[in-house]
Amino acid sequence: MSPAATATAAPVSPMLVRLAAEKATGALLRDHGTLYLVDGRVVHAESPAAPGVDVLLTTGGRLPREGWDEAVDRAGAHRAVGRFLVDSGRLHDGELEICHLGAVFDAAFFALSPTSGPTRFRYGVGHWFGTVRPVSAEAVERETVRRRELLDAVWPYASVDTAPVVPRAAGPGQSVGARQRALLAAADGERTPAELARLLGRPAFHTLLDVRRLAAAGLVETPLVPDSVPPPPVLSPAPPVADPDIALLRRLRDALEAHL
Repeated sequence: MSPAATATAAPVSPMLVRLAAEKATGALLRDHGTLYLVDGRVVHAESPAAPGVDVLLTTGGRLPREGWDEAVDRAGAHRAVGRFLVDSGRLHDGELEICHLGAVFDAAFFALSPTSGPTRFRYGVGHWFGTVRPVSAEAVERETVRRRELLDAVWPYASVDTAPVVPRAAGPGQSVGARQRALLAAADGERTPAELARLLGRPAFHTLLDVRRLAAAGLVETPLVPDSVPPPPVLSPAPPVADPDIALLRRLRDALEAHL
């Protein structure tokens, strides 16, 4: 998409844009998740489709589950769980910021997905995790659009995003990296990408991206949808797709992969 087209494109969520302009504080509730705002900036996001900060930290072994539970018990009522994790020495400031930002962009991607249901805003509502690093609504919208475009550029069959991941036999000379090998090993033909993300303690969007790349390479089945033309089999690995991450998001991805 050209810069001119981006500038004139309709917002992902007109209500989010309006709330940002109002510098509103509260919770934006949508069908697929919730965004929490403070003074018009996004401070937290959650979605049933994306693992929360607790999963990203504990499943990867960075934080014991009892350490997380203690933080929630002692600081949740004060909306300061993140601050408690740092002040108690369980996490460094940078670790918390990177993990939380990754979780915010991950959940926001699903929360801002197209919906026909009502969108509501509850003024004054905050999240028990607390504020770590506010993000502008513009940055959240821009990243959501970029991620949608990236998925379709890799493999334009959204049916793989919600269907059980069914591995296929590799062709001659095909190989995958360690992350995708772990994903394929966990794929039992019944778990969806969202379930695999939770099982592996990974951001849901990055799991979707891996699944689409595997599907493009013919290593994961692409479910058919009614009246669709079956995608052609791919017998050789798909060429790498350039990931136009901005510097911050590239750091988030690399740090999550290294520490979680």
